[in-house]
Amino acid sequence: MWEWKRLFNFKTDDIPRPRWNVLDMINIINKGTVPTLVTCDVDMTWAEDLRKQLKELGYKTTVTAILLKAIAIAQRSHPESRTSRLPWGKLVTFRDIVAGFTVERYIGSQPAVFFGAIENPDTKPVTEIARELKSYAEADLTEVGHLDIQNRFNNMPWLFRRFILWLGKRYPAVRLKYMNATFGLSTLGKFGVKMLVPPNVTTSTFGVGAVEERAVVRDGKVEIRPMMTLAYNFDHRIIDGAPAARFMADVRSLMEGGLEDYLKTELNSYFTSNKIENAAATVH
Repeated sequence: MWEWKRLFNFKTDDIPRPRWNVLDMINIINKGTVPTLVTCDVDMTWAEDLRKQLKELGYKTTVTAILLKAIAIAQRSHPESRTSRLPWGKLVTFRDIVAGFTVERYIGSQPAVFFGAIENPDTKPVTEIARELKSYAEADLTEVGHLDIQNRFNNMPWLFRRFILWLGKRYPAVRLKYMNATFGLSTLGKFGVKMLVPPNVTTSTFGVGAVEERAVVRDGKVEIRPMMTLAYNFDHRIIDGAPAARFMADVRSLMEGGLEDYLKTELNSYFTSNKIENAAATVH
């Protein structure tokens, strides 16, 4: 009798509806890809200094916001990173750059992964990217159009959901309407995770680890620097190893200070605004 109890010592449940969207994306969009991984360690000294600088000016930003902008700028020079393969072999390259990222929200007591999207992050101020990220994380689902659509999508019949995703893989116009990200990013750094390898729901997908103090060698000396491991998972049917490595190298270079040239106008406007506000406060 005891042996029979052991055999049935489990329970079964239905998959919660809030998880259907991400599961369908993985099962349908990711199907057939040839995922290939490259990683690198990024020195975050410059990025952390930028965050502190902006904070002193009254603008709170995040590593994710800075990284989204860096990847988007790098995609300008690497069109293959924003190219998808159609089922009959043709390639389609998307002109507008859209940052995709995962965000966890609760539907009742059930955690669910949603896919956020920020359009034109390559030209958008990093503080605006940070503001949109915060909205995805904190605003009511009905107030963020992209999240509201996905939440309603979860509650549609499974056959209809899968049919839309099936169309998206075959017709670029449908894809741009419902899943327009040209790259994806997932981060679990806040949990202390060193590295993450997300599935290829886009041709280019990045996983972000925690920023942590590590011993590194600089000019022959051991120094303590804030470092972050960045993983790049790409579809090898579309991108070869060397182009993927060059794309990754550009992202790393931008995060280690190359992004400064793209932020000069933005930073100057913040400094000017801050000086005006200080002058006004002094007068009063």
